[in-house]
Amino acid sequence: MSNTVRAALVQAKWTGDTASMVDQHEAHVRAAAAQGAQVIGFQEVFNAPYFCQVQEAEHHRWAEPVPDGPTVQRMCALARETGMVLVVPLYEVDGPGFYYNTAAVIDADGTYLGKYRKHHLPHLPGFWEKYYFRPGNLGWPVFDTAVGRIGVYICYDRHFPEGWRALGLAGAQLVYNPSATSRGLSSYLWKLEQPAAAVANEYFIAAINRVGVEEYGDNDFYGTSYFVDPYGQFVGDPASDTDEELVVRDLDFDLIEEVRQKWAFYRDRRPDAYQPLTAP
Repeated sequence: MSNTVRAALVQAKWTGDTASMVDQHEAHVRAAAAQGAQVIGFQEVFNAPYFCQVQEAEHHRWAEPVPDGPTVQRMCALARETGMVLVVPLYEVDGPGFYYNTAAVIDADGTYLGKYRKHHLPHLPGFWEKYYFRPGNLGWPVFDTAVGRIGVYICYDRHFPEGWRALGLAGAQLVYNPSATSRGLSSYLWKLEQPAAAVANEYFIAAINRVGVEEYGDNDFYGTSYFVDPYGQFVGDPASDTDEELVVRDLDFDLIEEVRQKWAFYRDRRPDAYQPLTAP
């Protein structure tokens, strides 16, 4: 019996407003569904510009409740219509003054399964995230979906190995990493870190990056989104570094067990020896 999941991701350019950005992503979901995709993920704060390049209170306007806001509710209806699992990153407001960098996970029948809130927040020129977001406080959830066990890790999180491992220990088979990463700062790390994390944790990773130059600041988001397997190998070619693109790939989940038998990293872990790592 085949254990192959047809998975998709979208790297997109900012259209100039939320309504057209959501419309554009809905069109990508329908196109992916037409290609037989069963799960799809979007980029970081997909329905807004990457406003963290500046520090201005007006950008709180992009936030909405999760799951009761209009975008997640619309995506629940879209998931139900297309029969696809959706990973939907957006700016969340959870009461006055409580804002998070969040991703909602929606099952193929339109059921909202829960959300992940970004733990690690950069605060440096071009990435003033602590001005806008509180650190995530929901742990490292892994969601049982129609296609398997899916986790989420958001952008700057990827530099920290602990969350990758927590998701693996919780049974993740595929982890979506929606990002907003600019060309000059860390492009050489982009094709290094996620394949290394896929090997170390022996699961699939979907690495998604925004693309293009946006209206706030001058960061050039370089796309190059891709899927990587538990051997650390790209599944097909990475996407363009300049153009919007829908990427659809077949992921053989049987590779997870194959790799875990060959490279028995989970068997050989030594949590009894790791206590010093948790010291502040």
